[in-house]
Amino acid sequence: MRLRILCWALLSLSVSAQNSPSRAPDWRAIHQSAIIIDGHADTPQRFVDEGFDLASDSGAGHMDLAKVRAGNLGAQFFSIWPDLERYRGHYPRRTLELIDSVYQQVARHPDRMMMAFTADDIVRAHQQHKLAALMGIEGGHAIDNSLGLLRDYYRLGVRYMTLTHWETLDWADSSGDIDDPNVKHHDGLTDFGVEVVREMNRLGMLVDISHVSDRTFYHTLVVARAPVIASHSSSRALTNHARNMTDDMLRALARNGGVAMVNYNAPFVGEDYRRAWEAQKPERDQAIEAAREKEKAAGQPFTFEAEVKLEKEWAAKIPRPPFKVLIDHIDRMAKVAGVDHVGLGSDFDGVAALPEGMDSVADLPKITQALVERGYTAEQIHKILGGNLLRVMRACEQTARELQKEKPLGAQPLSGPEVVRPR
Repeated sequence: MRLRILCWALLSLSVSAQNSPSRAPDWRAIHQSAIIIDGHADTPQRFVDEGFDLASDSGAGHMDLAKVRAGNLGAQFFSIWPDLERYRGHYPRRTLELIDSVYQQVARHPDRMMMAFTADDIVRAHQQHKLAALMGIEGGHAIDNSLGLLRDYYRLGVRYMTLTHWETLDWADSSGDIDDPNVKHHDGLTDFGVEVVREMNRLGMLVDISHVSDRTFYHTLVVARAPVIASHSSSRALTNHARNMTDDMLRALARNGGVAMVNYNAPFVGEDYRRAWEAQKPERDQAIEAAREKEKAAGQPFTFEAEVKLEKEWAAKIPRPPFKVLIDHIDRMAKVAGVDHVGLGSDFDGVAALPEGMDSVADLPKITQALVERGYTAEQIHKILGGNLLRVMRACEQTARELQKEKPLGAQPLSGPEVVRPR
């Protein structure tokens, strides 16, 4: 009798332990064991313009090495973005300065950072407990209509390029001005735009479709021989912003084998915030223009930092969206495209506001915790945090090896359109 009671007691304890909340996946262990890759951060602007060093406290910024460690960030694609207005006419020089700034950070902190150019490099950095520093050019205006410059940027370590930024180029339409009747559009890519995508595939440079028009996106998928990425775009079904991706686009990206990396920018993930931000735009633009004119009258340049500071002041007038909306976007995109086709593309140091609770790279563990609470497995979370992008990088590298056998470098033209349309 006593033996029977003891057996029932042990069985009850076993069932209780299996059903106990303590048996839920340990999100801390999942997060610490992941190779976490962020697809987009604008910190190089700070490197060059503010003399910011990653080893120092970032202050109001989103990233420094202490925060990187706290968030367990394994690899960062640093955005190489030559501001369309401020550097018009000399985009390549600004591009090279930004590239150099990333190398300078790694040279200063070789014990905590290393340059990375391949998926294997990212894994190697992870094994050495170092931040893998990668670079992605934001906006095809940086190549100045030259395939030769595109190749030079690849040689310098650039591993993706966003085809456009906010302006339509001579060879590709942007989402930023697609409704402007004064801008000449191309119904997607021109012939030279097609050559840009093909040469990126041949080089092994990821094609990034964040910022492009919907038509350019679909045209790119027809042309591309390798999976493409959206380095920092969220779900348009949840937040109706032109920079976000529709469900149809997400499904098409999945068929291509690519990955869409969720942007944390408040107007991209919070619909109420987006509407308030757009309603505020006339007054905000007027304030920024007044500040610009004031500095001009004083003989001083209106710096990027000054503009960002003003934008943050205006952003602070709108309540930040709750943290859950960021997870809603990850969840929606995973359900539509599939969990193999979603990643993270924060836009750290490039936005005026983030959701509540997401104040810096140190808050990345909150994403893992929230995904565990929504029922995602450790394997699925590891894919979202970085595994999917590693897969796409390897596919792109393999495609490049195959294409380079078909078409060697000497067969490539140097440049595209000789005449650049005045803006």
